[in-house]
Amino acid sequence: MELSDAYIQSFIQPRNDLLLEMEAFAEENHVPIMQLAGIDALNQLLRIQNPSKILEIGTAIGYSAIRMAEALPNVQIVTIERDPERVVRAKAYIERSTVSDRITAIEGDALEVNDEAIHTTFDAVFIDAAKGQYQRFFEKYAPLVKSGGVLYIDNMYMHGLSDLDLKDVPRRKRTMIRNLKNFTEWIMEHPDYTSAFLPVGDGLLLCLKR
Repeated sequence: MELSDAYIQSFIQPRNDLLLEMEAFAEENHVPIMQLAGIDALNQLLRIQNPSKILEIGTAIGYSAIRMAEALPNVQIVTIERDPERVVRAKAYIERSTVSDRITAIEGDALEVNDEAIHTTFDAVFIDAAKGQYQRFFEKYAPLVKSGGVLYIDNMYMHGLSDLDLKDVPRRKRTMIRNLKNFTEWIMEHPDYTSAFLPVGDGLLLCLKR
């Protein structure tokens, strides 16, 4: 049974003025942020897990970091973004939020950055960056996750492209989708993780570290 978008949207939680401003900016400027149903589901899963420290790969304008920090009043979040303009905007939004003291934004390529803030362990990692690099992100940062921790990975559905045969995917996106499919097969068979796909938002993958 498929649920209508209107029915799903009816359960979306209200957001404050800052979040609404960020959502409007993201839509107007084509900045990818999590779909509302996806971030609500992620936050509910995080409330159940109740992590103390989260690492986010892909800050964009800081929307999901702020949403996660608001959902978890005791969490500390480190978030990495390689786009300098987005980092500046994210830091400005974070500073205006009520959770600025619990979010550390780092500028740099997540595959290369070497910052003191990430020389630690985390209870959860949230990956929402370059889709074709998911396996490389996973392999780099999964060792920082404690046993029993969770890696949450967004955009696994890629707006329907992941469900297509590669020949039907636009040529410019084939490498990305091929890498995403290969990553999905790889992690589902990985002996150190129990993984599950949730069809919420644009597709959310959960990987529980054994």
